[in-house]
Amino acid sequence: MVWQDTYKKWSTFKALDPKYKEELTKLANDEAALEDAFYKELTFGTGGMRGVLGAGTNRMNIYTVRKAVEGLAVYMEKNISDYKDRGVAVAYDSRYMSPEFADETARVLGAHGIRAHVFESLRPTPLLSFAVRHLNAAAGIMITASHNPPEYNGFKVYNEDGGQIPPEQAEAIIAEIAKVENELAVEVEEMETIRTNGLLHSIGEDVDSAYLKELKTISNMSDSAKEQLDKLQIVFTPLHGTSHDLVLRGLDQLGFQNVHVVKEQAQPDPEFSTVESPNPEEHQAFTLAMEQGQEVGADVLIGTDPDADRLGVAVQDGKGAYQVLTGNQLGTLMLDYVLANASEEDLRNGKLVKTIVTTEMGRAVAASYGVDTIDTLTGFKYIGEKIKQFETTDEKFLFGYEESYGYLIGDFVRDKDAVQAAMIACEMAAHWRAQGKTLLEALHVLYEKHGFFLEDLHSITLKGKDGAEKIAAMMDAVRADTPQNLGGLNVLAVEDYSTQTRRNLDSDTEEKMTLPKENVIKLFLEKDSWVCLRPSGTEPKIKSYYGVNSASRESSLELLEKLKADLANYLQ
Repeated sequence: MVWQDTYKKWSTFKALDPKYKEELTKLANDEAALEDAFYKELTFGTGGMRGVLGAGTNRMNIYTVRKAVEGLAVYMEKNISDYKDRGVAVAYDSRYMSPEFADETARVLGAHGIRAHVFESLRPTPLLSFAVRHLNAAAGIMITASHNPPEYNGFKVYNEDGGQIPPEQAEAIIAEIAKVENELAVEVEEMETIRTNGLLHSIGEDVDSAYLKELKTISNMSDSAKEQLDKLQIVFTPLHGTSHDLVLRGLDQLGFQNVHVVKEQAQPDPEFSTVESPNPEEHQAFTLAMEQGQEVGADVLIGTDPDADRLGVAVQDGKGAYQVLTGNQLGTLMLDYVLANASEEDLRNGKLVKTIVTTEMGRAVAASYGVDTIDTLTGFKYIGEKIKQFETTDEKFLFGYEESYGYLIGDFVRDKDAVQAAMIACEMAAHWRAQGKTLLEALHVLYEKHGFFLEDLHSITLKGKDGAEKIAAMMDAVRADTPQNLGGLNVLAVEDYSTQTRRNLDSDTEEKMTLPKENVIKLFLEKDSWVCLRPSGTEPKIKSYYGVNSASRESSLELLEKLKADLANYLQ
């Protein structure tokens, strides 16, 4: 069906929600906008779907949400035992339409006789993952667009283990969604009816308390660190999102006494009105926290994204200002702290799990403690999948992280968890304060020991149908004509995850890879350097990742800049 036919189906649908009918009326003469709204269906990326709010099959709205829930419900009917009684846990964040989408989810589930466990108010993504496991639910749904701009929302699906759905499950669910011929005709039940029939279970404080109890188990503070709890000054910003209550309660139960919240960013706000982007990866998100940090003499600043699965940290730089740590730097610091406090038994059987675009410094740190590293594709769903596999072996999950500010310490959650990370970051700051060092100084200690690993990420945003075609063309070009040299370094090998092959250029040999298929290309260069290209699964972007290592920060910076410049020229 061409997009004009789909548009006509929507615009002539008599029962169309009035706000969508009004939107389509306004766009009646804007063919480009209508084509973008209807030329395709919003598809699953890393664990679900995410898109701009509005009318159309390529938008987030009540009808695309209903279609996704319908497909999930049919999948559960075919694949999961006792799915009706076990039900589906549902949480939502502070974005526009998040509560409404949660209600629509419950209505579709109710039409199938499936119980919905819906949080009474907004909650972080990691709490949804925990709730699935705590309630023994058959699945979970999180309504969030993470750190995307205000015009976005999203829909993430979790399996019965509390992890984001891995590829095999995703394909099966997508297949069921595709069978839903008309998203406008998905059957829903009235909210009052599902309440009366016992198919709507409101959850909240009981799950919060159970999570906080588990949160205590990841703490491993020394006596010297505990002596710093009344001295360490912390500034915290939830960036208008969901983490305010859980982070404060978590820090309080560990004994931290001086936690200063950025008041202007404490309340949920779908416009994220005080920041350009509600993303702790962006340094501007810490502007207000830095101002407050100067006022109170803060040792550490912590900030979570709106759905609280990512944590950013800024620390004193020794020059009267604050420096935001990269995701790789913070993750490596936390990894070292966790392993330094792990038991001999845990170290003997323990594993670090990281993604292929996360710093190789983590591998070096883990090896220094005798811990093996396992690589996964980009996306925390793969880390969650590994944790599940460890349940049938003698391996123990010790730490998992990805460069994009996602971390996990305790496996009672199966997705990245900024609340856990906030606890460990502050505990770690207290530990190093007791040693007379800031976190930045502690990082330098690790660099001196393991090498100056530096990384960077560059994204090119190309929106719409034309943008998607340009991104595809870039990936095709690299596959067809792989560069032989970047940044003055020879390319030694190419891993193409779409074909699951590794091509060794120096020996002209090829070998099969075991990681799942994905549209990713990674180039391995001399001197332990690498470059990776990956189209985003949730945003209209192509991302290029870089990693280098040398004996000094200066030489690593120089090499990094050369790599970036050469690849940018190649992609033009």
